[in-house]
Amino acid sequence: MNINDPSQLDRIKAEIADSFDEELELQMEEERLDDLVAAAMQPTTGPLLDRKIYFQELFRLQHELVRLQDWVQHQKLKVVVIFEGRDSAGKGGAIKRVTQRLNPRVCRVVALPAPSERERHQWYFQRYVQHLPTAGEIVLFDRSWYNRAGVERVMGFCSQDELEDFFQSVPQFENMLVRSGIILIKYWFSITDEEQEFRFNMRIQDPLKQWKLSPMDLESRVHWETYTKAKEEMLERTHRPETPWWVVDAVDKRKARLNCISHLLKQIPYGDVPKPSIELPERARNADYNRIPVPPEMYVPDMYR
Repeated sequence: MNINDPSQLDRIKAEIADSFDEELELQMEEERLDDLVAAAMQPTTGPLLDRKIYFQELFRLQHELVRLQDWVQHQKLKVVVIFEGRDSAGKGGAIKRVTQRLNPRVCRVVALPAPSERERHQWYFQRYVQHLPTAGEIVLFDRSWYNRAGVERVMGFCSQDELEDFFQSVPQFENMLVRSGIILIKYWFSITDEEQEFRFNMRIQDPLKQWKLSPMDLESRVHWETYTKAKEEMLERTHRPETPWWVVDAVDKRKARLNCISHLLKQIPYGDVPKPSIELPERARNADYNRIPVPPEMYVPDMYR
């Protein structure tokens, strides 16, 4: 690759810009929603983090996440990161930024649907155990076994006895994970009542985002205070020195993402992994090879020129 060749340099710049645009498109999508919000629905927070600083820090942190990923693979570590919080608290956006530059074979996301009839009669933690990481893997749980202390409790999907059994069992379960060598990190994304209402209304106004509002999400607005009490008891009874909770102030999405990623990187000491130099091999060429043309009807129509 010759950077002194103008055509090559332009191609390199285009590749870099394309990589950046992936993040820019996500941000532009969020800003598009702001235009759909009526004046009476303005956020209650102060100025957002400067966009230039946000992107600079995000790209820097994502570079560090790649280094962490390489370290996890090299050292055969097993990492579990739990993302919990109210609906629309920004868990999904943070997870996207964590995984955006990582190898999906190393870092994967687990977002389980409602339990099946068979799963409802299993040991409660059983459906989660099968998704735990093996050596050299990072697993991000977009909601986790803490569903029992939250939505299941508030919406009446579990009994009081089942809830109490959960609180009694979860310290033992998580201790087993830690003793097995799993690094367990737990985040709670915290937003205000007003901010959740604002984000829900934005989703209602935008047809591309309405699918994110399930009947359960809408019902959660009715039970805000009940969810608050459930969260407070959950944090009180499951926050322990061995497996602590970390609360992310998520009213400002940009700051929440940067703060969460920065904190995550500090939870696992990592370093550079020695890598062999890579050289692109010459392509084998056979004089008797004749490429067969692709029939025109097989091409996707060229709609954009």
